Amino acid sequence: MTSAEQETGLPLATGLRMDGLPQQIELSVVTPDKEVVHETVDSVTFPGKRGYLGILPGHAPLLTELATGEIDYFTHGKKHYLAVFWGFAEVLPDRVIVLAHTAERAEDIDIERAERARQRAEERLKKPGETDLDLERARVALERAVVRLQAAKRLLR
Repeated sequence: MTSAEQETGLPLATGLRMDGLPQQIELSVVTPDKEVVHETVDSVTFPGKRGYLGILPGHAPLLTELATGEIDYFTHGKKHYLAVFWGFAEVLPDRVIVLAHTAERAEDIDIERAERARQRAEERLKKPGETDLDLERARVALERAVVRLQAAKRLLR
């Protein structure tokens, strides 16, 4: 029996610090097609609609819309990256659940393919006479390609 257990007469829950907060976060990132990540992590950062949010164990609960960007998380002293495109995130003190339209682990991204997609999107944006809808689609494609490239290239550093 620990000193804290002796003081309170109650056993300490496993995975909790003495102040009652969790030591780690259960991270789940899911898309309509698959579960991309399900890991116990030390911290996670993701793109909220109004900027990036850094989450540590014990964070106050919140629900937010995701923006296109990168998710990074630490586990066992190593940083991991994902590219994520639109969705929602729920944060609880001991877990973060990301429901994304699409998400890819950085190591699964084909850099050459993403680079070709970026070039195609840039070319479409330069074409005269494109409709507003075509321009918006090209802008979204460019944003997606850039985020995919950023996430994948982080592994090369």
